[in-house]
Amino acid sequence: MNSNVNNLGQQYSVFSQFMAEIRDVDIQQDSMRFRRNLERVGEIMAYEISKKLVYQHKSVTTPMGVSECSVLQEQPVIATILRAGLPLHQGLLNYFDRAENTFISAYRIHHEDDDGFDVEVEYMASPDLQGKTVILCDPMLATGTSMVLAYKALLERGRPAQIHVAAVIASEQGIRFVQDNLPANTTIWVGAIDKELTSRAYIVPGLGDAGDLAYGSKE
Repeated sequence: MNSNVNNLGQQYSVFSQFMAEIRDVDIQQDSMRFRRNLERVGEIMAYEISKKLVYQHKSVTTPMGVSECSVLQEQPVIATILRAGLPLHQGLLNYFDRAENTFISAYRIHHEDDDGFDVEVEYMASPDLQGKTVILCDPMLATGTSMVLAYKALLERGRPAQIHVAAVIASEQGIRFVQDNLPANTTIWVGAIDKELTSRAYIVPGLGDAGDLAYGSKE
């Protein structure tokens, strides 16, 4: 099934500056700045996603009278694939500051005899998701396998009414895989779309390993 794809990097804005810094091998040496740039990308994505949500009218009392305002009918649930997704998650949470949260532990298990790998979903902490809007975020949408498995894990907590997939950088292959395997009520938000994947499924030019850049290398 086809999903809507919104490539925010195609517009000229300060968002492009953040994306350039996230990719820059020299600026990446400052892990605090790398995390903050991921967070800022999440904030901008939250603002753009907010335009697609449902609002209701509310009378707000000011010191001088009453103002008729539009407010969110309900907050989304922000779902994150650990660990690389944490700064992006925080950026989304900065704007949807009363959102419920889901955390999913998923990781690659690389084959010893070839460049293939399997993705294992190990753990999930989540509220009830039935009929809710879910923002599923991960900085890198490479093959799309982790994202699809994360979505299937979410179904254990109910079927969302709307899914927003948020990724900083995606591959063309990953987007196609998500479109083919997630339901029609899915919208994809990305900061950039790169064409190439290596044999070990890393995006080129991409940005490297987002988790290691944000939190240090792992064994």
